[in-house]
Amino acid sequence: MGLFDKKYCDICGEKIGLLGNRKLENGNLCKNCAQKLSPWFSDRRNSTVEEIKEQLAYREANKERVTVFHMTRTLGTDTKVLLDEDAGTFMVTRARNLVEANPDVLDFADVTGCNLDIDESRSEIKREDKDGKKVSYNPPRYEYSYDFYITIFVNNPYFDEMRFKINSSSVDITPSAMRPGMTAVCNPESNVEYRNYKKLGEEIRQVLTQVREDVREKIEQEAAPKAAVTCPYCGATTTPDANGCCEYCGGAVNG
Repeated sequence: MGLFDKKYCDICGEKIGLLGNRKLENGNLCKNCAQKLSPWFSDRRNSTVEEIKEQLAYREANKERVTVFHMTRTLGTDTKVLLDEDAGTFMVTRARNLVEANPDVLDFADVTGCNLDIDESRSEIKREDKDGKKVSYNPPRYEYSYDFYITIFVNNPYFDEMRFKINSSSVDITPSAMRPGMTAVCNPESNVEYRNYKKLGEEIRQVLTQVREDVREKIEQEAAPKAAVTCPYCGATTTPDANGCCEYCGGAVNG
């Protein structure tokens, strides 16, 4: 086939425009179908047509999870972590219309870890000399910039992490030397905006780590073998049922 031959989407069958093709391992994907994939998915080129069809089926089923999602807690300002604590689910999105955006809904149990990373970059501040040329200060001076990233590691068939920036714009800090000739030292903790974003990131990390631990602990408790006890009502040796009641008389053995 030639470079400019017509191509058709192997998912929906529609003709693909000149700049609209998204290559798959063994086929082609149109722009419209590609937009339906998870925003956290990044391995399209190594995916087969069948794998993409499976993901699109998962994404279609996810719409139902979005419609029943009842937000009980919100963390973040731009990109947000939304939690449904009653259902034990969460999503990460910056969309206002959740139904339209269809963000992936994950279970608390899907979380395998969560990190906060603070990226620092610096650029040198220069001055003009008497000839109008940019020259370094002595000692050199720098402006620092900080961005705050959350990475949620998850157990999902189509992606294993969700990395996003929690600050809408970089936090810029320009330290000033106390006396001429002194090296300016940057202490980002003295900046209110820096401290606020760091606190927000730590809160997100702590909450997701805690809900994961709570779910895992509950699963372990439910899987643990039940110990036999003596029923205070009928005197029988019994293994309490799921409600903590005697299997013989129905009395509340565990409170």
